[in-house]
Amino acid sequence: MDIHPTAVVHSQAKISSGVKIGPYCLVGENVQIGKDTILDSHVVVDRETKIGERCRLFPFVSVGGAPQAIRYGGEPTRLTIGDDNVVREFVTINRGTVEGGGETKVGNGNLIMAYSHIAHDCQVGNRVIMANGSTLAGHIEVEDFAIVGGLVAIHQFVRVGCYAIIGGASAAPQDIPPYMVAAGNRARLFGLNTIGLKRHNFPEATMGALKQAYRILFRSHLPLHKALDRVEKEVPDLPEVRHLVDFLKKSKRGVCR
Repeated sequence: MDIHPTAVVHSQAKISSGVKIGPYCLVGENVQIGKDTILDSHVVVDRETKIGERCRLFPFVSVGGAPQAIRYGGEPTRLTIGDDNVVREFVTINRGTVEGGGETKVGNGNLIMAYSHIAHDCQVGNRVIMANGSTLAGHIEVEDFAIVGGLVAIHQFVRVGCYAIIGGASAAPQDIPPYMVAAGNRARLFGLNTIGLKRHNFPEATMGALKQAYRILFRSHLPLHKALDRVEKEVPDLPEVRHLVDFLKKSKRGVCR
């Protein structure tokens, strides 16, 4: 490991081999940092935070800070960040709360761009992109391969489905279904994320089935429960279609349409 002499590292922090901690970084109590992770400079990793391997945290990142929740009273909660994440300048990621399960979690291979915020109890999947200034309120779930555009604000308890993309400067008060494009204030749907799905080599048959499901669910003017019944009867029974249906059935905040 390589720790700059101006860095302050708590005696109970666990630092793996190959870790580089740059000038004026602060690493708190019970922090764990996986091998080959880099803290550039002026990075704060607060207590009860676990960072995986091969991550890079750019200057002035602050992760593991206390949740911005009025009812938080100093209870022991945690933040877990997986492997191969890039966290750019001035990003903030907070620990969880007891009410939210006690853990904020970020998966693997994510790109979190400058000035973004991930609040308490969020669950961010793998290969997610959060563009500059995007904001997740508390208790948000973001599934794998989703893209959150710059300056997007997402309401607490909202879910963002896999392979969805939210256009810049949008406000999302309701769930964003998987595989879809959403934009606006308040956000509404603009069809299937065709370009994103092609980039991830989705078969034409799968994309065709998702387009058919989209038309029934969001352009038929049917009540959602009736549209879901039609999709289950008429659309090919593919894993992606089943995931879309299950996602909508489990919505608690309502669905962006």
